[in-house]
Amino acid sequence: MRSLAIYLRNYKKESIFAPFFKFLEVVFDLLVPVVIAQIIDVGIAGNDRHYIIERFFILVLMAAAGLTVSITAQFFAAKASVGFATELRQAVYDHVQKLSYTELDTLGTDTLITRLTDDINQVQNGVNMGLRLLLRSPFIVLGSMVMAFTINFRCALVFAVAIPFLFLVVFVIMYLSIPLFRKVQSRLDTVTRLTRENLTGVRVIRAFCREKESVQEFDESNEQLTKLNEFVGRLSALLNPVTYVLINIATVILISNAGLQVNLGNMQQGEVVALYNYMAQMIVELIKLASLIITLNKSAACAGRVADILKVKTSMEYPAASAAQTSGKNALEFENVTFAYAGSSEPSLSDISFSVKKGQTVGIIGGTGSGKSTLVNLIARFYDATQGTVRIDGQDIRSYSQQDLREKIGVVPQRAALFKGTIRENMKWGRDDATDAEIWDALTTAQAREIVEGKDGQLDFKLEQNGRNLSGGQKQRLTIARAVVKKPEFLILDDSASALDFATDAALRKSLHQLSGNVTTFLVSQRAASIRQADLILVLNDGELVGKGIHDDLIRSCEIYRAIYFSQFPEERAKYDSSKTAVSGNAAEVTLS
Repeated sequence: MRSLAIYLRNYKKESIFAPFFKFLEVVFDLLVPVVIAQIIDVGIAGNDRHYIIERFFILVLMAAAGLTVSITAQFFAAKASVGFATELRQAVYDHVQKLSYTELDTLGTDTLITRLTDDINQVQNGVNMGLRLLLRSPFIVLGSMVMAFTINFRCALVFAVAIPFLFLVVFVIMYLSIPLFRKVQSRLDTVTRLTRENLTGVRVIRAFCREKESVQEFDESNEQLTKLNEFVGRLSALLNPVTYVLINIATVILISNAGLQVNLGNMQQGEVVALYNYMAQMIVELIKLASLIITLNKSAACAGRVADILKVKTSMEYPAASAAQTSGKNALEFENVTFAYAGSSEPSLSDISFSVKKGQTVGIIGGTGSGKSTLVNLIARFYDATQGTVRIDGQDIRSYSQQDLREKIGVVPQRAALFKGTIRENMKWGRDDATDAEIWDALTTAQAREIVEGKDGQLDFKLEQNGRNLSGGQKQRLTIARAVVKKPEFLILDDSASALDFATDAALRKSLHQLSGNVTTFLVSQRAASIRQADLILVLNDGELVGKGIHDDLIRSCEIYRAIYFSQFPEERAKYDSSKTAVSGNAAEVTLS
């Protein structure tokens, strides 16, 4: 919690005024028993009605003043806690945006969602309650003891002995429960993950008739969370009965001693009532404190989890400004590049080397898990190579600022992602200042023009979250158009035409080839037809570059490429075999002659 205090820096005034006004409220509360004692010992004992009425109006004024300062304290506490949570949530979100894919993969989406929502809400609640009540209860408890000493020293010793025992109980329960609340939030991460998976994958679950298993897995995780919550709740619930027992024992001892002092003539009856009222105030405040401690324990545990996210350092640093631009003969170069994901014992890419000239179309093909997406992620610098160098225009990719690098590259991810809003708003993710004419041009290039023209409002058509009101092929074409709007130097399509039919795919490739601006295009695909006409084809197998060249060369020289191609075009195998046989026969004739 201490490390997050910097987010209260803009609310110092509110953070001071909230407990200050609560302190004033405590002062008024502590004076009430004194006034009541005076009414009993002076007004009632002396049958002075005027004195009683006078002290009654003093009590009314004190109550009004107490209510005013209490509302004021609540206002400042609310303003500080809401502002604090706003700045903290923004800071965590900004920090997450700066993390590389490596850290995001390690942390996981479920825990980030929980910490940005529930954890920060718990911290906000803790700050609010802490500013208002954390100091109020100690003020009341210690203030009651001080006021008791002003009334009678011997009776006040009961307060002096009881209070340390009470604080000891509070400390022990806090010490035991804070780590358990951390475990509760961790279990909540698991429940959040299962909820997210079940909701986003509901079609798959139903397609495989796995509803029963999914519900069972969720129930088991939810039950574990419930049991842990119940255990922590029982532990925290001990605070109330234990403090009640201690306070009531102290009350019995207090009344016994006070009664003896009254019989001896050392105290008046009103003073006994005042001491009892102070003890009663302590009971009320300790009940509040018990609830407050539970809230603060949760808040402290959540604050620790949020702070842990802020402590995560990105493994990828960008320079503030790009190095001086040079014009290399190649648009892109991979030099002995090896890459392994965090926590993986084996590299996903091993010793990859190739170069691409400006304006070329590069096809990347290989089996599932061969490293195709990993390779293009290195081009966009979503990850840094473990070994070797990636160069753009002759410069190490790590010498570019993030802004300059992102402006050069347009990426269409493997999984189409659209955002809730109009089609125009989604297209402007590519470039904020894009005109409608430029958007229509990009839609035409991406074979998506007829999709938009068929929608009500066309560019103003509202998309649902993640484009739920579009088909898979429509979403893919719109995400391609969004990247084309950007007018990048490098356009990366990571298997982003898989939902398109062959005719649309062919038309798309033709239009991409005609893009102006000397665009270097990377096509990742499982379809040999999609990359057959590429200027350079890279063939990957188990993270190794096993072939590179044009289609005709790879058919002759690369067994992996040949196997992929003939599996999709079996009719071509007969032609290849016959041509190979003819070549072999001619070679034999030449040898015989």
